[in-house]
Amino acid sequence: MSHPSVAAARHTGRRVVEARRRSSGLTEAVLDDGRVVMVKHADAPEALAAEAAGLRWLAAAGAVAVPTVHGHDAAWLVTDRVSEGRASAAGATRFGRELAVLHATGAPEFGAPPPGGPADAFIGRAPMRNEPGGDWPRWYAEHRMLPYVRLAVDSGTLRAAEAATLEKVAGLLPALAGPAEPPARLHGDLWNGNVLWGQDGDAWLIDPAAHGGHRETDLAMLHLFGAPHLNHILDGYQEAHPLADGWQGRVPLHQLFPLLVHTVLFGRGYAEQALAAARGQLAR
Repeated sequence: MSHPSVAAARHTGRRVVEARRRSSGLTEAVLDDGRVVMVKHADAPEALAAEAAGLRWLAAAGAVAVPTVHGHDAAWLVTDRVSEGRASAAGATRFGRELAVLHATGAPEFGAPPPGGPADAFIGRAPMRNEPGGDWPRWYAEHRMLPYVRLAVDSGTLRAAEAATLEKVAGLLPALAGPAEPPARLHGDLWNGNVLWGQDGDAWLIDPAAHGGHRETDLAMLHLFGAPHLNHILDGYQEAHPLADGWQGRVPLHQLFPLLVHTVLFGRGYAEQALAAARGQLAR
């Protein structure tokens, strides 16, 4: 495996004058023209290919700011660095409007991967299969709920009787899903840590698990893990593309996907949250 400085130079065509390790797998490289890029390492080439394709797909919408991808290979992804500032109410409102535009740009199908992206992608360190399908309730059950239920049962994190509760929700999805929506262009892993606020107060999206999905899923993830000025984000979103009636009651339904992913990655505490969300949906 090459050094991150070598990857940065190869993918930008510039000499690296300084490299600073930010975290495990992430290095900040200063180029000889003063620009700074982020060099990300991953053991799975598919993860980097999916992230690069996702960033380009989100950027192509011309809606929310996304760091430029300079290139990637089997071990490294090189992107521009975001110069971070602080979130503001005005910036959050703009972000809500921009996110609505991004979603409305659309996708060919639910589960469609970004152009050039692999079907076998990742969300965080968990595998995520981008398998296109035409019906959101059936697709969400088959590809965003049940695979993680099975993984959690296999690992012993979720008991068989508890899995039955989640499987019941999956079977009732056509009745729970609300009005039909066209496939949206999703970030796919829209927790607060993947929204950076630039020095001008505008939002930037990083680390996507991009695919075609239901727009309420991105918003539900922002609710789940919190976001600065969330009410302003929602106000801006509603101004640009109002959500269907009853969306608040469906937030826990869309949170089942990230909660089950976190169950697989981080254990029992998230399993209990997923079960509470599922029981709440069965009581609707």
